[in-house]
Amino acid sequence: MSFHTFALLIAGAAAGGFINGLAGFGTALFALGFFLQIMDPVQAVAVVVALSVISGLQGIWVVRQTMLSEKRRLMRFLLPALAGIPLGVSVLSYLEPHSLKIVIGFFLVLYGGFFSLRKTLPRIEGARPGTDMTIGFAGGVLGGAAALSGALPTMWCSMRNWTKAETRAVLQPYNVAVLSITAVMFIVQGAYTRESLIFIAVAVPVTMLMAQIGIAVFRHVRDDHFRRLLIVLTFVSGAILLGREFFAFMAS
Repeated sequence: MSFHTFALLIAGAAAGGFINGLAGFGTALFALGFFLQIMDPVQAVAVVVALSVISGLQGIWVVRQTMLSEKRRLMRFLLPALAGIPLGVSVLSYLEPHSLKIVIGFFLVLYGGFFSLRKTLPRIEGARPGTDMTIGFAGGVLGGAAALSGALPTMWCSMRNWTKAETRAVLQPYNVAVLSITAVMFIVQGAYTRESLIFIAVAVPVTMLMAQIGIAVFRHVRDDHFRRLLIVLTFVSGAILLGREFFAFMAS
């Protein structure tokens, strides 16, 4: 492994781990920009999925008590998502992933940009089980079709009047569960080559350490600040997604 490859691998692992520890999602969006410079797309996604699951387990432990006390709420998101993943995979042949990612990217940028500039945040209160299930299912479909399972749940949770622990107790286990299924699919497809496993072995300690730093920051963020952070991150995530798709189009 050359120094250039090692440096980009460490940088991606650090960026993805920190944002996962801080917000409970976003590993792929913040790490793939580095990984795609040294790996082919399938290998890069396979590696980042493994790192997302490994680092995400730490975040689940942080909010385990809230997750267990609100497990019915989590199930309203997660169970429909599990049904949506195979549907997303099955419709993949009828969709153009590049165009789908651009649409989602614009949606993230518009939503994040609009509410980032507002002094008051959206505050949707009360139980919304039907919407929770719809968002969870749609996230599963997008996860299977374009590896974008966290986009809609993150936007929806940022509008709910929940504490940061309640929000994370939905997003973190949701993303870990969906990505775990994705990792199994990659294993079946033989995506984890010897080189991929070496990359993962080198990146895991960095990802774990940076996730702990992100978790430490999370513990000190106020609830309202965490909601605003999620909204800002949706904007950043959308911008990164659009930028990556634009450069991929220009390179093709």
